[in-house]
Amino acid sequence: MCIGIPMQVLKSDGLSSRCSARDGVHDIDTSLVGPVQPGQWLMVFLGAAREIISDETARVTSDALAALELAMRGETDIDHLFADLVDREPELPDHLRINQKTA
Repeated sequence: MCIGIPMQVLKSDGLSSRCSARDGVHDIDTSLVGPVQPGQWLMVFLGAAREIISDETARVTSDALAALELAMRGETDIDHLFADLVDREPELPDHLRINQKTA
């Protein structure tokens, strides 16, 4: 399984950046995403930034990773880490919905 990790840029130097993550500070290859600025969030996999992400995407992803860690330890109190999903019905993305005009 591939899991991207959100990391926040601390400083950038050309094609690499010093980034902060839940497990500490890392040097990240940013050649795939281009120039980045301190404070920006990156989705990182295997030491390379794959995309620049929003603060919200970084938060939601970090919460999901925290929930995964808790579940792997047998914890069951993880609903607070999925606040955007609790107490609502799941919705299909637009591209998977049946077009009501053609159905």
